[in-house]
Amino acid sequence: MEPFSTANPDIVFENRLRPKSFADFPGQTSIKENLQIYIAAAKQRSEPLDHILFSGPPGLGKTTLAGIVSAEMGAEMRVTSGPALERPADLAGLLTALKPGEILFIDEIHRLSAVVEEYLYSAMEDWAIDVVMESGLYAKSVHLTLPRFTLIGATTRDGLLTAPFRARFGIQERLDYYPPEFLREILRRSAEIMKTPLDADGADELARRSRGTPRIANRFLARVRDVAQVKGEGIINREMARHGLKMLGVDEHGLSEMDRRYLECLCRHNGSPVGLKTLAVNIGEEDDTLENVYEPYLIREGLVIKTPQGRKLTADGYTAIGKTPAADLFAR
Repeated sequence: MEPFSTANPDIVFENRLRPKSFADFPGQTSIKENLQIYIAAAKQRSEPLDHILFSGPPGLGKTTLAGIVSAEMGAEMRVTSGPALERPADLAGLLTALKPGEILFIDEIHRLSAVVEEYLYSAMEDWAIDVVMESGLYAKSVHLTLPRFTLIGATTRDGLLTAPFRARFGIQERLDYYPPEFLREILRRSAEIMKTPLDADGADELARRSRGTPRIANRFLARVRDVAQVKGEGIINREMARHGLKMLGVDEHGLSEMDRRYLECLCRHNGSPVGLKTLAVNIGEEDDTLENVYEPYLIREGLVIKTPQGRKLTADGYTAIGKTPAADLFAR
């Protein structure tokens, strides 16, 4: 199975921009250094790499790192996702097809069902699984030995993984948001692949508003390229970047329309804490999406705080949407 193969044109485009080596992967320095040491040691011992768990917000490069690990180990990577493995038989088919040293990558691994997760326990530790054949009075268990392989799991919600499952990953790394200087480097590399002229000011503008996330930066680059091609001279400079981001509804703070609706909803409550479900109803979005997609950036930027009673807008949050809080609101 080819890593990252898909018929979805958006994902095909994203895959074109994925780095294929650590040298082309900016940022996440300590994680890269750790992985390079672990890979070198495993290759010296002629052993498969220990199981790896990558966690962190979406779009930071978990899947890309898995592909780089596969390339560095010289091993084929088979790709699946937690929701795709509904039954133990689905997992058993994948595991028994693996060859020695191959890598099994499971995206959204926190969404594995409990029964499938338990099947992985023995596969990860003992390199074997027990498959139940037939049912009822004629049921029998068949013990299948597996080749030694490496499981790489990626999750945006590592807190949903059970403690026994998490403990079976010998290597656990959490990816963090990227500072603008690394995003500029990513944008320059992507622009070269796309054969799109990008000047320093244009890269700076895109990086500053990309929420510390390479996937968002590359999406902005692709759309601003279209704007520069049609309304400019094909060069992405600061003016073209600002014009394109305005068309996308992204403001000076990197806030999207949904971000602003979230902040404005909190503003209407005049400093009182607001529960997540109340926010979801008012905004018209799923509470899970708000909590995992939008809130991490707003909280990291100091625009929102979470309290036991609910979410509250900070002074910077009011400023971000052009509002002025009551004079005594933050003096209480």
